[in-house]
Amino acid sequence: MKIKNVLISQPQPAVIEKSPFYEVAQNNELNLTFKPFMRIEGVSLKEFRSQRTEILDFSAVIFTSRTTIDNFFRICEEARVNVPETMKYFCINEAVALYLQKYIVYRKRKIHFADSKFDSFMELILKHKEEKFILALAEPHNPEIPQTLERLKVNFHSLIFAHTVSTDLSGLKLSDYDLLVFYSPNEIASLVSQFGTENIPMIAVLGENTAKAAVEAGLKIYSKAPAPGIPNIVRAVELLVEASEKGEKIEPIEFSHSHKAENFIKAQEAKPVKRTRAKRKPAEGTTPATNDKKTKK
Repeated sequence: MKIKNVLISQPQPAVIEKSPFYEVAQNNELNLTFKPFMRIEGVSLKEFRSQRTEILDFSAVIFTSRTTIDNFFRICEEARVNVPETMKYFCINEAVALYLQKYIVYRKRKIHFADSKFDSFMELILKHKEEKFILALAEPHNPEIPQTLERLKVNFHSLIFAHTVSTDLSGLKLSDYDLLVFYSPNEIASLVSQFGTENIPMIAVLGENTAKAAVEAGLKIYSKAPAPGIPNIVRAVELLVEASEKGEKIEPIEFSHSHKAENFIKAQEAKPVKRTRAKRKPAEGTTPATNDKKTKK
């Protein structure tokens, strides 16, 4: 079966030519359909206040998405909280960090970011363990980060700034598509809740957690990014399309979860403990060096 109709679980780009899938679609005569499976709703000020936490009691904020940035500053505005210039921001990657320019003057001295990898993000936060962190989250969320921070005894508090809810997909016919592309575990949950797990087209996923959610739901995945030779989801789709064009049999891929959080904690525990040198006591009958200098003066 040749792949010609692809459903991408993202909003329609304002300019289709700027979509990362555009070139692949042109080269392979694909029909692309963009349909978000989820939408984000920010919490109300009343909901936020029910969490009984004051933003100004913290010195730093952890962001893993642009959505939480938008809703963090919205809540601050509605609550009339003036975020001080001394507030520090820790972001999962540079793209999220740069998005902060929408709300604050971008200064490298107070904005820190990792490279999207779990280990490097945790290492970054551990280097600033003296801070008191807000972990800005949307509900539901991946528990790996808060669980890891708790086990590493980082001083933080999780706050919910948004809810992820399923989009109504009642008018969508999955049988019209040869390939579905998903970006998050929440999108997988939306798919399963509205369509079940039977007669689902081929699936390509972005991220390990999305793959894990699909497999746990009983779905088969046919490509995952990132992976060896597959740096991004566009390449994952392109390889599947090329294989279908050649008439190759496309089989589901095997997937095993890597337990990033557990591996990172074990690595931290295995590090040697730094020992401070004990000050040597002067031998009996001798004078400490500092006193000796005073005597010479």
